[in-house]
Amino acid sequence: MDNKYNYFSVNNKIYMVTMALFICIIFYYGHFEVGLLALALYAILVVYNIYNSKIKKDEWKKFIENFSSKLDIATTSTLVKLPFPLIIIGNVGNILWYNQSVTSMLEGEDLLNKNIRDIIKELNLKQILEGKKNIFSNIKIKDNYYEIYTNIVDTNENKNDKDKIMLLYFYDITEKTNLIKGINGNRESVMLVEVDNLDDVVKTTEEDKAPLLIADIERTINSYGQSVNAVVKKYTSNKYVIIVQDKYIEKEIEKKFDILDTVREISNGNKLAVTLSVGVGRGEDTPLKNYEFATSAKELALGRGGDQVVVKKGDKLSFFGGKTKEVEKRTKVRARVIAHALMDLVNESNTIFIMGHKNPDVDCLGSAIGLYSIIKSLNKECYIILEGINSAIKTMMDMLLEDAEYKNAFIISEKFKNVKNSNSLLILVDVHNESYVLNYEIVKDVEKVVIIDHHRKSQDFIQGAVLSYMEPYASSTAELVTEMIQYMVDKPKLKHIEAVSLLAGICVDTKNFYFKTGVRTFEAAAFLRRHGADTMDVKKLFSDNLNIYLKRAEIIRSAQVKNEIAIAVCPPIIEDTVLAAQAADELLNITGIQASFVIVKIGDEVFISGRSLGKINVQLILETLGGGGHMTMAGTKFTSLKLEEVAVKLNEAIDKYLREGEK
Repeated sequence: MDNKYNYFSVNNKIYMVTMALFICIIFYYGHFEVGLLALALYAILVVYNIYNSKIKKDEWKKFIENFSSKLDIATTSTLVKLPFPLIIIGNVGNILWYNQSVTSMLEGEDLLNKNIRDIIKELNLKQILEGKKNIFSNIKIKDNYYEIYTNIVDTNENKNDKDKIMLLYFYDITEKTNLIKGINGNRESVMLVEVDNLDDVVKTTEEDKAPLLIADIERTINSYGQSVNAVVKKYTSNKYVIIVQDKYIEKEIEKKFDILDTVREISNGNKLAVTLSVGVGRGEDTPLKNYEFATSAKELALGRGGDQVVVKKGDKLSFFGGKTKEVEKRTKVRARVIAHALMDLVNESNTIFIMGHKNPDVDCLGSAIGLYSIIKSLNKECYIILEGINSAIKTMMDMLLEDAEYKNAFIISEKFKNVKNSNSLLILVDVHNESYVLNYEIVKDVEKVVIIDHHRKSQDFIQGAVLSYMEPYASSTAELVTEMIQYMVDKPKLKHIEAVSLLAGICVDTKNFYFKTGVRTFEAAAFLRRHGADTMDVKKLFSDNLNIYLKRAEIIRSAQVKNEIAIAVCPPIIEDTVLAAQAADELLNITGIQASFVIVKIGDEVFISGRSLGKINVQLILETLGGGGHMTMAGTKFTSLKLEEVAVKLNEAIDKYLREGEK
C-alpha cells in the first residue's frame, strides 16, 4: 500500500519505537508509577495517531475520486471538442465513437454502426494492428486531404486483438497538398505524337484531296496544342513534339485523351481512319527526363498496334485508347531487314537457343520449328528449350519426334547451362514479357536476346533485346517467321512436318483464317502450301478424342450470358488452359454472343481466356486485370485466388468497360 494510506508514517514509526524503549527503561529501573503514566500517555498517542491517519486517508481518497471525476469530464470534453477529427474504431474497423470535428469533416454524415473502410478504403487495419504502419498520407476525404495518425489501445491485459481499439487522428494537409499540386502542375511534361498510318491513309485518298487531308491532320493537332496552352513542333511529316504543363495532362487523363477520337473522325476522302500513337512523359524534374519517358511510352504505344496514348510517370504506365484493329502493313521491307539482321547474329554466334512461353501452343512451337529448320541448315548448333508437353502440342510433338533430326532438338531448362557458352544467342518466339516467358532466368543469363512476337506490347516487356520484331498487325508469330525465312536463305527448303507446323500455327491464331487475316497471311500460307503443307494434315493436328470433346461441352454448358458476353467457369476436374481457350472459341459460334471469357484453375493459378468477334475489345478488359493480347484474343492469370474471386474481378472489369463505352 502507498505511504499516503499507512496509519504510521516513517517518522511516526521511529517516534513510537523510541517512546517504547524509553518506557521499558523506566520500568527496568523500578519507577513503576512513572512507567504506568508514560504507558498510558503512549497508548493515548497511538490511538490518536491511528485516528488522525484514518481521517487523512479518507480525505485523500475523496480528493482522488473528485479529481478523477473532474479529469474524466475534462478528458471527455477535450476529446469531443478537439480541433482536429478523431475516430475510435474496433479491431475489425467498426466505428465506436467520433468527435464533433469528424462531423464537420464529413459534412454531417452519420458514422455510427458503419465500418471505417466505407469511408477510407486506403486504410489497412491489418498493418495497423501488426504495428507495421501508423501513418497514412494524402488520404482524400470529400474535397480535402488528410494525414491519418493511428494509435492502438489495449482494453484487456491479455492483449488480444479482439480487445484492441484504434484511435485515428486526422491532420488536414489540404493546403500543403494543393501547393505541391500547383508546383507539379506547372512542370513541363512532354508529349510525342505520331500519325502512325499516314502513308497508308494518303494512299487510300484521291490525289487532289490528299493535301487537304494532310492539312486537316496538322490543323487538328495544332488546335489541340492550343487548347492545352502547349508548344507544338512538327519535326517530320508525321511526328510532333508537344511541351505542355502537367496540369493539362491531368485534365486529358480525365477526358481519356479524346484527341484520339477527334483525329479518327477526320474525313476528307480517305478510306482508312487516321490514328495516332502518343507517348507522354511526366513527373520528373527535368524536361530531358520526361522526353526520355515520352520516347519509351510512344515506342510502347506503337508496339501495341497504335491508336492509343501511353503515359509514363516513373515506373507507372497508363494506357488510353487502343479501340481500333491493328492495320496490316503491306510492305515486307521490315521483314527483310529483320531477317538479314537475325542472320548476322546467327552467323556470329556459336550456339543458338529458341524458347517460347509457358504452356506453349501450336503457334509458339510452330514458330520455333520454322526458325530451327533454317538455323540447322546453316550447320549451326541449335536447341529448342521446352518444359513438358501439354495437350495442345502433343500431336505435333509426336509427329516431330518421328523425325530423327528432331530427337535431339529439344532440351529442358536444366540442360541449358551445360550447353550454353559466352557466345550464345537466345531467340524468343511468341512472347515478349517477363511474366509469360518460359524461363526468365535463362533470358537474364544470355547477353544476346532476339524477340519475335505478334502480341501487343505489355508493361513488363523484356528490355535490352539486341533485336526486336514485334508486329501486332500480324495474325501469328508463325506468319512472321514464315516471311522471315524467305529472306534468311536463298531458296529455303522446309520439310513437310516443318511446313505443316508453321501453317498450323497460323490456323490456330486466325481460327482457320477467320480472325486477323490479311493479304500477307494468305501469302505466308501459300508459301507453306508450296512446301507441302496440307490443310488435311493441319486438321489432323486439331482432332480431339471423345473425352476432350465432352469436357469442352461441359465448360460451354456452364456459361452465363449478359450484355452479349458469355462467362464460363471450368469445373474443378478440368485443369487445362488449352481446353479453356477452345471453349472460349466455341462460345463465339453461338448466336448473340459477341465475346466470351473462360476461367480455369490450375494449382494455385487461375487463368482467363478471352475471345471476341471484334465488337467488344477483350484486350482492354483483361489489361485492367494485368493481362493483355489482342482486340479479339487475350488472356491473363492470377495467383493464390479462388475461382469465385476471379469471377468477381472479371465481372467488375467488364462492367467498367461497358460503362466507359469502350465498345
